[in-house]
Amino acid sequence: MLIKVKVKTNAGVESVEKISSDLFSEEGYKGLYFVQLKASPEGGKANLDLLKILTRYFKKEVKIKSGFTSKLKVVEIVD
Repeated sequence: MLIKVKVKTNAGVESVEKISSDLFSEEGYKGLYFVQLKASPEGGKANLDLLKILTRYFKKEVKIKSGFTSKLKVVEIVD
């Protein structure tokens, strides 16, 4: 399953919020999520934190497919 994720780094709190389930459904994505991270984007720290948080949230393996240096990412949830 593919989802789009909007990331905010250097936030005071870590959270995952589902914004829409059908916003990108015609493009094959299963929703748009907004994730706040405490980590900074330097050195890939934010991407590592994103993977940890989404793995806990979905309780499944998570991979970043695109957007490694962008705030908007495509993430695969492995079933």
